[in-house]
Amino acid sequence: MAESASTSAAILDIMTFFSEQSQLWRACGIRGLFHYEDVPGMISLLAGRPNSSTFPFESITMKVKPSVAGLDQTTTDDPYTITLENDVLNEAMQYGMTAGVGRFIKWLQEFQTHVHKRAFDGSWGVSVGSGSQDLMHKACVSLVEKDDFVLVETPVYSGTLGFLAALPCSLIEAPADAQGLNPSKLEQILANWETTHPGKPYPKLLYTIPSGSNPTGASIPEERKIEVLKLAKKYNFLVLEDDAYAYLYYGPEGKQARSYFALEPEVNGEMGRVVRFDSFSKVLSSGMRLGYMTAAPQLCAAVNMITSNTNLQPSTLTQIIAYSLLSRWGPEGFLAHCRGVAAFYRSRRDMFERVARKHLEGLAEWVTPVAGMFLYIKLLVHNDGREADSEKIVLGKATSKGVLAVPGTAFMPLKGPSPYLRVSFSLIEEDQADEACRRLREAVLEAKMEAEAEDAVGLGKKN
Repeated sequence: MAESASTSAAILDIMTFFSEQSQLWRACGIRGLFHYEDVPGMISLLAGRPNSSTFPFESITMKVKPSVAGLDQTTTDDPYTITLENDVLNEAMQYGMTAGVGRFIKWLQEFQTHVHKRAFDGSWGVSVGSGSQDLMHKACVSLVEKDDFVLVETPVYSGTLGFLAALPCSLIEAPADAQGLNPSKLEQILANWETTHPGKPYPKLLYTIPSGSNPTGASIPEERKIEVLKLAKKYNFLVLEDDAYAYLYYGPEGKQARSYFALEPEVNGEMGRVVRFDSFSKVLSSGMRLGYMTAAPQLCAAVNMITSNTNLQPSTLTQIIAYSLLSRWGPEGFLAHCRGVAAFYRSRRDMFERVARKHLEGLAEWVTPVAGMFLYIKLLVHNDGREADSEKIVLGKATSKGVLAVPGTAFMPLKGPSPYLRVSFSLIEEDQADEACRRLREAVLEAKMEAEAEDAVGLGKKN
């Protein structure tokens, strides 16, 4: 097992962060008894599982692409074929455990230990969900109380804003820049809290996307993460680390920052303040809907409690498919595959930047990302430096010219106009990218001409 900085670290009492609502969920009368089925000799009459003999599937065979990295080519069987049949297929087609398939969870625990150098010492656990967003929502339901405040890295993923809007909390924008979340700005918010929010509780949570941020593409360096973790301890809030793009890093070799989860025992001498979310959507399959949360065992239990009463469990079939591949690869094989995927997106980034510079030079600016699949482009419309409203340009001009991007206002917790728009380079080929940027250029030039005309009219009125 990997060496860990956690051996002398204190364990945070995360229960003090739980919401009243989290205490209202009750164990499912059926699923709460599932663990008894593992007792040797137990005859179970428990669950209403359908009889596997009625399932119409005899086997499922999947061919893995030969170009995929990480496969052990020394095996005697075909290294590019995975077949599910007999008992394994019956298990995959059947109801399973709420937290996830046991051997899949064990693989994830060993992988987290391998990557983040955190010994599996009882201070953390893993829960599997139907995508990481499913787990994020359930974690927030377990933690957010009425009238709580939640710090949100801004700009931020619009899907997170969607479920936070339905919770009884107020969102506080924590500004990000070209290097991700800005700890100096965060500290200003917290240091002045009693003045700006007299009598109100300090924020309980910070939500952040540290690698290849959606939408900005920014990745926070390790020194900033250390500052954020120190603030988290000083002001007593949890860090929700949504790291869906962690394995799409294509920046300088050896320069990727360690995770908040890896750093917290070393930086703060404690464990349990970081709640980490990972996803297989970007590196295996988005349609499989598989994500996993690494957090204090109590929070894993609370999230599993919600799952047992809502969607019962993540898909057994997709977990077993993923496990069949990952167990053959091993951690290093999976990481090798991720490096190949990241290299693919680096080439897509390079291509898109090339055509964007060709058409948008002087009309837009952006920061080159080192992870992820997005450019966050600032449109330069006004000659005096005033900021444009990208939503008006996208919906009023660009779409009519046949090009679509996401206006920046979609990523602002408190809404309001934004000069930015998010473009994704994950799917688009070079000829389409070239035409899209040409059309976007037309839209920006049209907006620029209108702005100049309005400025001229305004100047004439003043004279």
